[in-house]
Amino acid sequence: MAAEKGAPNGDLGAAREEGPGPGASRLRGCLRANLLVLLTVAGVLAGVAVGLGVRQMPRELSATHVLYFSFPGELLLRLLKMIILPLVVCSLVAGAASLDPAALGRLGGWAMLFFLLTTLLASSIGVVLAFIVKPGEGASPPKQLGQAGEMPPSKDVADSFLDLIRNIFPSNLVSAAFRSYATTYELLPIKKNLTDEQGVTVENDTTLKVLKGGEVEGMNILGLVVFAIAFGIALRKLGAEGEILVKFFNSFNEATMVLVSWIMWYAPLGIMFLVAGKIVEMEDVVALFTSLGKYICCCFVGHAIHGLLVLPAIYFVFTRKNPYRFLWGIFTALATAFGTSSSSATLPLMIKCVEENNGVSKHISRFILPIGATVNMDGAALFQCVAAVFIAQLNSIPLNFIQVITILVTATASSVGAAGIPAGGILTLAIILEAVGLPTNDISLILAVDWLVDRTCTVLNVEGDAFGAGLLQAYTERTEGRMEAEELMEIKTDVADGVKGVHTEEGSPLIKRGGPPRLVRINSCEKESVM
Repeated sequence: MAAEKGAPNGDLGAAREEGPGPGASRLRGCLRANLLVLLTVAGVLAGVAVGLGVRQMPRELSATHVLYFSFPGELLLRLLKMIILPLVVCSLVAGAASLDPAALGRLGGWAMLFFLLTTLLASSIGVVLAFIVKPGEGASPPKQLGQAGEMPPSKDVADSFLDLIRNIFPSNLVSAAFRSYATTYELLPIKKNLTDEQGVTVENDTTLKVLKGGEVEGMNILGLVVFAIAFGIALRKLGAEGEILVKFFNSFNEATMVLVSWIMWYAPLGIMFLVAGKIVEMEDVVALFTSLGKYICCCFVGHAIHGLLVLPAIYFVFTRKNPYRFLWGIFTALATAFGTSSSSATLPLMIKCVEENNGVSKHISRFILPIGATVNMDGAALFQCVAAVFIAQLNSIPLNFIQVITILVTATASSVGAAGIPAGGILTLAIILEAVGLPTNDISLILAVDWLVDRTCTVLNVEGDAFGAGLLQAYTERTEGRMEAEELMEIKTDVADGVKGVHTEEGSPLIKRGGPPRLVRINSCEKESVM
């Protein structure tokens, strides 16, 4: 009896020695699975706190001290940019070579349609918000804000699109890894002798604008993307002869992703110093938000609407899955996008996140995401539309319906091939202003706050890329399921035909000698055959 009573106490003691219950184990597993995400969030918050703390120091830091302070963040940017070239080329070559040409064209077509429509939606949201909020009315930015950055050179719309086409077909692949083509202008003075109404010859000094094209610093990622896809298709056409080279690119790609996984663990520290360094660099936050606060808030609200409502709604409608769980899976990449302000630099981490956390297959993520990082710029298109309306309102220039449509179309088209680098959207803003006849000098006002707005632009850009990959994964699974169902129906039909011909065909494997008659179930219909 004593032994019987003591048994439960012994079991209870053993249970206590086993450790925590299932709830604590589940919590520990959740923390372990999301450790990198939590560290990244902590890095962003710590960066804001450290930056504000350093700003409160009695002694102001010099430019050299700020550079030293931001060095760990600069190191993260250099590591990510180091990976871009081998990752983009190898992943696209391997992806294009592993896909059937019909599937390649179908996936590429759906991806481009998704990117185009979402960019057009983002542009529309930007224009509507700018007309509702009216950020340019009553705005009077201080003069020092207008000198916050160097003005980008003004360029004609036709020349900009011709440069885009030239960069699609680079003349030198080696130089395309670090240089791209851009049209520049040279103003030549010309003296003309004109005759006035009284017949007196008067000298008139004019200038002639001469086009001068040349290479400028900056990776031509669009040309590399096009070449890598074409090269991958060519390798697939070779068949067995190209398998060795395809395996090489696959191995190179896998090794690159191992490097990315190592860099990911350094990302929280680098992001902390990137954010802190930018906060320390700010001159007068109060004056900045007082003068351009409506413009900044308009951009932020537009990015939030598109990123938290529109894109998740599209994903949910087509996949019937929780879009916010998908967003949590790529949170590390989104935080890196906020810290680095570069969609190209975020590409390695984005590929890693969508594959490991959201279940996107490699042949989709490594084919679609590099293309999206080049041609999909939802955040940039939205901010450019807000900026164009803001500048028009600032100068009291009314915009008619045709000009609004021109802003939408030009912002959507010019975002394709825009540089995935910090302040890349500013370079294409001049194209939009030129297209609708707005003054380009006011771009300097946008440059004053671009360091802040560009971060949410980049977050929205990479989020759109990830959702595009998730939608294509769902589409591929649905298509493969449909093909498997069709093949299964064909097999069932063949089996049914064989059973029907059981009385006439000798030696059929479906004929079982001896035994009672049995029923064969085919396509939910019972058929009796005499065995």
